[in-house]
Amino acid sequence: MPQIIPIKDLKNTAEISELVHASEEPVYITKNGYGDMVIMSVEMYESTMKRLNMYRELELSERQIESGKVKVARQSLGKLKEKYEL
Repeated sequence: MPQIIPIKDLKNTAEISELVHASEEPVYITKNGYGDMVIMSVEMYESTMKRLNMYRELELSERQIESGKVKVARQSLGKLKEKYEL
C-alpha cells in the first residue's frame, strides 16, 4: 500500500529517508490534502529509469519492425543485455 504523508512532515528528513528506503516504493507527499510530490530512493529512481528506457527501446523496436527495419535477434538482444545489465 502506498505511503502518503503531508508536506509538513518533510521537516523530519531522517525519518522520511528511513521510510523511503524501508517501503521500497515511492512516498506520496500531499499539500492541503492534494497530491503534490513523490519521493523515492536513488536506487529506486535509477531502477525505474532503466526500466523506462528499456520500454522506450522496445517501443522503438516495434515501430522499426512494423516499417520493415529488422536486425538479427541474437545481436540486438545481446546489445540490450549489455546496455541494461540484464
